[in-house]
Amino acid sequence: MSMYVIASILSPLEDLFRNILDWIHQSVGLPWAWSIVALTVMVRILLVPLTVKQIHSMQSLQRHAPQMKEIQKKYKTDKRKQQEELMKFYKENQINPAASCLPLLAQFPVFIALYFVLRTLSDQAKTCQADAAQCVPLLGEAHPNFHWLGLIDITQPASTGWGVLLLVIYAGSQIASTFFMSATMSKGQRYLMMGLPLVFITFIMRFPAGLVLYWATTNLWTVGQGIITRRLMPKTPAPSPFQRRTSKSAPKDGEPEPADDGAKPAEAPAPKPATAQAAAPQVRRVKRKKKRARR
Repeated sequence: MSMYVIASILSPLEDLFRNILDWIHQSVGLPWAWSIVALTVMVRILLVPLTVKQIHSMQSLQRHAPQMKEIQKKYKTDKRKQQEELMKFYKENQINPAASCLPLLAQFPVFIALYFVLRTLSDQAKTCQADAAQCVPLLGEAHPNFHWLGLIDITQPASTGWGVLLLVIYAGSQIASTFFMSATMSKGQRYLMMGLPLVFITFIMRFPAGLVLYWATTNLWTVGQGIITRRLMPKTPAPSPFQRRTSKSAPKDGEPEPADDGAKPAEAPAPKPATAQAAAPQVRRVKRKKKRARR
């Protein structure tokens, strides 16, 4: 029942993608598989503004990572207080952690809508196999070509035939894209995210190969985007040792608090002598020669 609800909600997006695929296939002349690749490129171009926000959010998180670690260390025994202070810190420094997930969230409806489009194409392909005369009113051609590189049928599950090759491309591209988009994560979380694609293969292999082709293409786009970003974007500057701290960040043990007006911290007073005897000026003693006694 929930699947029908999702299909009804995404039906306008499904109709839009079907019309775009029909236009690319019939007007431009690309096969159905390469039409999916072209549709993926169009979607990623439309998501460029969200991608820019994602990159800025990741850079901001990297820049403020030392201060956030101080907050986590200070309130490590009180998780509720730790989350409250982190949220205040995000608000004061205009950090939006959710911005790094925006492109992925925006692609989720596209993924589901394209699934329904490919399911319709699969049903039409079965109709064409049963009665070739029905292909012309359905797809506008007598013998539609649903193959990619002459090997993979995009309407069949990705686990059949050469679809395993597409699954390998998907897994490699997903691991590479995760490597570029998880720069702010810890090493353990990063390894976990890079290992998840191997788990997802058990579910994705049941989807139509055209859907896996879409996801592999968007992963390759992400990899290229990550390479260009690393070369063109400036590196995150290291925080200044006298950087102004807010009330959220905890100073290190034994570290003096810097002045709020940006002035240098006051010099420490000279150490006082331990005892008064050490502070007293040393008196030079002159030894007098003893006079020889007269004979």
